[in-house]
Amino acid sequence: MRLFLLIFCRRIIINKPEMLGLQGPLLLACNHPNSFLDSIIINTLFQQPVWSLARGDAFTTSLNNRLLGSFNMLPVYRTSEGVENLSENYKTFAACVDIFRKDGVVQIFSEGKCINEWHLRPLKKGTARLAIKTWEENINLTVLPIGINYSSFRYFGKNIFLNFGNLITEKDGLLAEPDGIRHQLFNKQLYHEMQQLVFEIPSNNYNLQQQKLKIAIPTWKKIILFFPALVGWLIHLPLFLPLNVITKKKAGNSDHYDSIFTSLLFICYPLYALLVIILLIFFTESCWPLLLILLLPFTAWSYIQLKTQLDT
Repeated sequence: MRLFLLIFCRRIIINKPEMLGLQGPLLLACNHPNSFLDSIIINTLFQQPVWSLARGDAFTTSLNNRLLGSFNMLPVYRTSEGVENLSENYKTFAACVDIFRKDGVVQIFSEGKCINEWHLRPLKKGTARLAIKTWEENINLTVLPIGINYSSFRYFGKNIFLNFGNLITEKDGLLAEPDGIRHQLFNKQLYHEMQQLVFEIPSNNYNLQQQKLKIAIPTWKKIILFFPALVGWLIHLPLFLPLNVITKKKAGNSDHYDSIFTSLLFICYPLYALLVIILLIFFTESCWPLLLILLLPFTAWSYIQLKTQLDT
């Protein structure tokens, strides 16, 4: 996945790269603009393994539970997924506390729901409840606010701005307050931190999108990469087009489009590249197509560097 991100992302700009090496017990409190792609990026970049809290309706069968659990995922249920399931959240929070007790890292999306937008929405109580419950267990938990910002939610290949805020630790007197008050105080501090990390851009303000999200391409880079980018566009079109059609048909109008399309490319691209190489070896009866193991990803990367950066 780390190799794939070099192709998938034009640029990843991180304001405090040293935060990626933080050790647990650590709770990553993130905004949620781009479905499970948010979690994939955080998990891939952090040095320590990260457990993620995912929507509970994905854990529908015992097979799903085992599969998602093997990927360090735990279920969180919302009222929209059935009030009868809310009691399961106690089990998940207890599992998180156990992870923290072993100096682990957990990621939670503090807004609750995913929406493709450049905007910080009101925070749910889940982050506050988990942090305070952990502090009540005398575990020295640290909370790291994170803002994830994408240059596009519809185009493959984008700029990602990953912003880390100031660490939040247990404050003297917070646990002495009633539950409602302590949750409000925690969320107020967390929201203040995240507000500085998440870009605030109206969807119809294209000029502001350009200012905040677009990165200029030097002329020399355009000249050098033009030909390999053209080759990359042509040779990858047979893979890109059918996957794009399938994704648009299944999730074209949802906030999960970008995550699903990227995941399909991640799964299918190695197979596609292998197929191209095997066919060329067969028809040319030589070994030179093995060079495409490096050249194919380079042409894809070249195209990503020059293509459209923003939603239009």
